[in-house]
Amino acid sequence: MSTGMLKPPISKQDLARAVAGPSVGGSSDFDLNPDVAASLPPGRRLRPAAVLCPVIERPSGLQVILTRRSHRLRHHSGQVAFPGGKVDRGDASPLDAALRESEEEIGLSRDQVDILGAIDGHETVTGFTITPFVGLVAPDFTPVPEAGEVDEVFEAPLDFLMAPENHRKGWRSWRGSRRYFYEMPWGRHYIWGATARILKGLSLRFAALPAE
Repeated sequence: MSTGMLKPPISKQDLARAVAGPSVGGSSDFDLNPDVAASLPPGRRLRPAAVLCPVIERPSGLQVILTRRSHRLRHHSGQVAFPGGKVDRGDASPLDAALRESEEEIGLSRDQVDILGAIDGHETVTGFTITPFVGLVAPDFTPVPEAGEVDEVFEAPLDFLMAPENHRKGWRSWRGSRRYFYEMPWGRHYIWGATARILKGLSLRFAALPAE
């Protein structure tokens, strides 16, 4: 794999190198909306959250396990997301929170995932700072979605999600202005917002790897 270029299929070894590789800097919902960032109060307090980017090996290649949030939820209903959530008082660490939420949301027990490490964090417009962890999931894992939180668990090819040509910029009208974000439509699934930006951040780590 050469610097700045991804050559599919991505292997588990490639993924481990990217996760262990150099930081490419954190990201935020404001990367494409500097005017919003400028209007934020100085010193605003961010709440810690964590997500798991679960990767599973299939005959067709590595797949990322994603969820579609329940349509009954008050916030971000129906959106595509990683399993995860805010860090609670009882969590020993952000990783502990990501693993706890993954077990609750999709039935992924801790002994079924090998954590490769954390990648660069992401700040959300809703006031969270998210630590994403990447892990390799046991191939015999069968998801059990939590009915109150998750409508669907699905897989998307890592090769597709890491390809820069699939990282599109979309926008929506919000309070009379355009608000921009990254989007990665996959089949009937619309991956966008923080989830898409975290995936883009992982792809930038691949691009930063030195040639072997």
